[in-house]
Amino acid sequence: MSAAAANFDSVARAYRTLEHLALGGDLERTRFSLLDRLAGRRSILILGEGDGRCLARLLPLVPGARIHCLDASPAMLALARARIAGTTDAHRVTLECADVLTYAFPPARYDAVITLFLLDCFEPAQAADLVTRIQAALQPGAGWLFADFRMPERGLARIRAQAWLALLYAFFRWQTGLRTRALPPSEELIRQAGFRCAASQDFQWGLLRSSWFVSANGRAGL
Repeated sequence: MSAAAANFDSVARAYRTLEHLALGGDLERTRFSLLDRLAGRRSILILGEGDGRCLARLLPLVPGARIHCLDASPAMLALARARIAGTTDAHRVTLECADVLTYAFPPARYDAVITLFLLDCFEPAQAADLVTRIQAALQPGAGWLFADFRMPERGLARIRAQAWLALLYAFFRWQTGLRTRALPPSEELIRQAGFRCAASQDFQWGLLRSSWFVSANGRAGL
């Protein structure tokens, strides 16, 4: 079974509770700490949206923007759909069940992409291919909101991260069939695709990081 074949339906309803049991509110803080950087964007791609918490927070920040969400889990998408149901902004959102590793992204469609705790699900070669295909779907000057686990360089923070990541990968391997066992070099792959980091914030001794990337020809200061 590949990383793409992992099934997150079994943990969908309990996902938020599991997050808080593991790391308190820091996973949510990591997701949302730089969300305001998307203000002014008009066509946003969200990959691996999950249960819709990001989507619900994003909609008021980007009035008028069209948002396209892809997730491989029908259960997660159902939660996301319910979270925005009845809001005046729901019509601006397209929710689609799809495997991001095989999805045919339209070229140069979006001016921003969001990947929150997504790339850690893939082997390095899979992550590299996905980053390349995402880059081709983005317009010049596009932004990339990235949040994920990371491995600190040294000391107790690194030892602690190694223990947490081993535990988390073992849990999701058991619950979802995820085969990935270690983090891919996600931030480096994004940089190699032509993006520079304009802002970042770390949590949990550097175990978690949120970063805002802009394409090399992007607007300064974003």
